[in-house]
Amino acid sequence: MLTFLVVILIGTFLLVLPVSTASGEWCPFLTALFTATTSVCVTGLVVVDTYSYWSIFGKVIILLLIQVGGLSVVILWARMMMMLRKRFSLRFQMLIRDYYDLDTLQGILRFMKKVVKGTLIVEGTGAFLYSLILIPKSGFLKGLWLSVFTSVSAFCNAGIDVFGPDSLIPYQSNLPMNLITMLLIILGGLGFFVWFDMLRTFGECRKMKIGFRSFFGRLHEHTKLVLAVTLTLIVSGTIIVYIGEFRNPATIGNMNFGEKVLASFFQSVTFRTAGFSTIPQQELTPFTCIAGLFYMLIGGSPTGTAGGIKTVTAAVLIMNALSYIRQENKTVMFGRTIPHQMVSRAVAIITISISMTVLFIELLLLTNDVPVLSAVYEIFSATGTVGLSRALTASLNPIGKGIVMVAMYVGRIAPISMVLFFITGNRPKNMIHYPDGKFLMG
Repeated sequence: MLTFLVVILIGTFLLVLPVSTASGEWCPFLTALFTATTSVCVTGLVVVDTYSYWSIFGKVIILLLIQVGGLSVVILWARMMMMLRKRFSLRFQMLIRDYYDLDTLQGILRFMKKVVKGTLIVEGTGAFLYSLILIPKSGFLKGLWLSVFTSVSAFCNAGIDVFGPDSLIPYQSNLPMNLITMLLIILGGLGFFVWFDMLRTFGECRKMKIGFRSFFGRLHEHTKLVLAVTLTLIVSGTIIVYIGEFRNPATIGNMNFGEKVLASFFQSVTFRTAGFSTIPQQELTPFTCIAGLFYMLIGGSPTGTAGGIKTVTAAVLIMNALSYIRQENKTVMFGRTIPHQMVSRAVAIITISISMTVLFIELLLLTNDVPVLSAVYEIFSATGTVGLSRALTASLNPIGKGIVMVAMYVGRIAPISMVLFFITGNRPKNMIHYPDGKFLMG
């Protein structure tokens, strides 16, 4: 919590400077603070147009903040210590283990190296693919800059772009542009553990010369779950967006069938913490907006760059409910029992996340005269670190912008982390055993 806060404050100081703005004037503190927060929290909500308001220096600072927020301060600090050949304390290794929810301390340093290396490879590949589209259109230097910035922002699920006020709307029918962006978003959201497990399994299958069916069977149960849930969310989201918007002339109503499917596919992917848009969000039907809240809430997967309560958390809660309905005494997925402690954690994460989201919505409605749907959409987008807005962010008063900033910060560090931060001292863990109570439930 504190390291993220420190980075935000450093970014704010740099963005306030006249050299950071295109006009050469001092940037208002609230604007700089909001921009630094949305960059580090890889959210994407902005109060000024990134393309026109900030200078090249300011945009570079924003890009660095996005990279720091996406990879996490912990990993970057560890990488710096490696370069300086500093030794890691046991406490620092335990911090990294807990941050990425790893089972053991073994291989922590190797894992961090793979995270940094993998990130640079994916972002570099994305920038190269973008450059094939953008350099012929914008020239070498500008096209290269757009490619690098967009690749980092997409992979980190930040959703901040330097194309102009229309974001990616001019590219809504550009198949390569859409596919590259969606691939980067999905790769960032899958999580590093899934990456490495798939690469390991692919190497084993290639060495043993076995087929795809065996490939999936040899994957870790976590990887299987993440892939299954991610695919389900993307496909279902595409169908929902298509149903909700196919007659809406302000979004996809005037497109042909292929363009409608592509735009619906992109919207489904971007709902889950990416923040880029190829159709105007303020023109979405209420049906699509309400459905989108569900996808914003879930977000990406553990150990990835996306936000939300995570795919695994949602899956655990749903499977636990289904097990209860089936009157099963255990919750099982892919032949593995889900521990009771994991179910309790999932319930706690979702309860706290929804409670804090509702609290922020009420505060925003109390302090700003704005449409209810736009306010709900804004706050779900903030706490899920999504970055989609129904053209509301810039019109909020200072209190409203402050509420959104806190929502983005809480969403990035995870609401349950905020609660645990304030629980101090060693508390006894159920040392006293009480008789079972009989309470009525609906």
